[in-house]
Amino acid sequence: MMKRMIQFVTAVFICLISLNLYGEDLKLSDETEDCLGCHSELHPGLVSSWQASRHSRVSPAQGLTKPDLERRVSSPDTPDELQRVVVGCYECHSLRTEEHSDAFEHNGYRINVIVSSADCATCHSVEAEQYGRNIMAHAYGNLVDNTLYQDFTKVVNNHYTYEKGQLTIGEGDMLTEYESCLYCHGTKVEVKGLVTRDTDYGELEFPDLEGWPNQGVGRINPDGSLGACSSCHTRHSFSIEIARKPSTCSECHKGPDVPAYKVYEVSKHGNIYQAKMSDFNFTEVPWRVGTDFTAPTCAACHASLLVSPEGEVIAERTHQYNDRLSWRLFGVPYAHPHPIDANLEKVVNSQGLPLAVELNGEPVAEFVLSKEQQLENNNRMKAVCLTCHSTQWVENHFKRLDNTIHTTNRMTYQATKILSDIWAGGFEKGLPQGENIFDEQTERMWTTIWLFYANSSRFASAMAGGGDYAVFANGRYQTTEQLRKLLDQLKLYRALEEKEEVEK
Repeated sequence: MMKRMIQFVTAVFICLISLNLYGEDLKLSDETEDCLGCHSELHPGLVSSWQASRHSRVSPAQGLTKPDLERRVSSPDTPDELQRVVVGCYECHSLRTEEHSDAFEHNGYRINVIVSSADCATCHSVEAEQYGRNIMAHAYGNLVDNTLYQDFTKVVNNHYTYEKGQLTIGEGDMLTEYESCLYCHGTKVEVKGLVTRDTDYGELEFPDLEGWPNQGVGRINPDGSLGACSSCHTRHSFSIEIARKPSTCSECHKGPDVPAYKVYEVSKHGNIYQAKMSDFNFTEVPWRVGTDFTAPTCAACHASLLVSPEGEVIAERTHQYNDRLSWRLFGVPYAHPHPIDANLEKVVNSQGLPLAVELNGEPVAEFVLSKEQQLENNNRMKAVCLTCHSTQWVENHFKRLDNTIHTTNRMTYQATKILSDIWAGGFEKGLPQGENIFDEQTERMWTTIWLFYANSSRFASAMAGGGDYAVFANGRYQTTEQLRKLLDQLKLYRALEEKEEVEK
């Protein structure tokens, strides 16, 4: 009974489109009709999500008729065969099959399992090009190809064994990697061959994918492209509303290493959002400040095309994200000017470490934005702030942020000096000995200072969510506490060394 109901609803939906009730010359392709014939029964949730999407109601040709500021299709040369049909299953999953190692024959059609960022570029070329310059697009390589992060993830993810009074770090496994760091950074999706599965329609062959499922921001797709648009525009509705809501960003930006969502929740902006979000219009393009929303979300500050109530452009739409940012606040021991290139494979400091900053906190100038470029990025962000706040308010906010960056970097440097003395004394093995710098007690204390507490203080300052969160909840109190414990451990090591010398 349920299957017949699903098939009936799908048939009605197809008829509505065929009768042009959604718009002129609007229809489903024959191929997508075939897809829906089976998948409406097999995956009713997926199909209903698509049916509620804009893709199911608008063709690329119709999208291109919108005024510039309202347009969501940025590719003027969308292929002719896609112009007059809605964007359905086949229109996305059949693109560029010659480039896809995950392409396979399926019920008379050649399709791809994964719709990549390069496929989305068929209609959204500007957004895809911008995203390629985004540090998120390179999140996989920037993590797994960085020797410091290899050492760090080994300490965090690998299997520990306790035997004969010793705790040793063993091997890791890829499934753990997929469920931890690579969940957000993205996996490398590779085709291992074909596998036969028993389905409701008999035995069928499918590509056997390693690194799947994954919707990480830096996912390496089977066609070689980078990124997953579905990280933010959740499939299969690909909703701009979902992408604009903070809960979407919270999936990866929750902390304590990157506590953006936690800070947002306790900020005045987050307070207004929670109270008034039912009044917000999350679907309009462009997004009108003060009309469609009255407090910024993550998207408002970092991505969306914002205009005044009169339609004057305040901030251009961007999928690069870091072009409104002047500082990289997290993921590294010291906050530093944002990297010039999103691909960090060539970044190295004077000690040969893959960091755009020295161990004393000094940025490596050739890899980071100049002060002039930082000012340019800051001005883009300030333009958003100034729609609701006075010049003095905004300027003083950024002044406080600069101070927080300076003070937290200085605290990290003090911790680094103590750790350097521990290494120099041979009490623990680290950088001078060519060993892992994250696996011993004081090294973990040092890491906690910058990775959790300095980061939290900086985010609280940057997102106007200071106060208790940045002091006692997860910030300055814990930073100074860990710093003192780090020094106490150094003193203990020295005392034990002196005792041993006396006993000799």
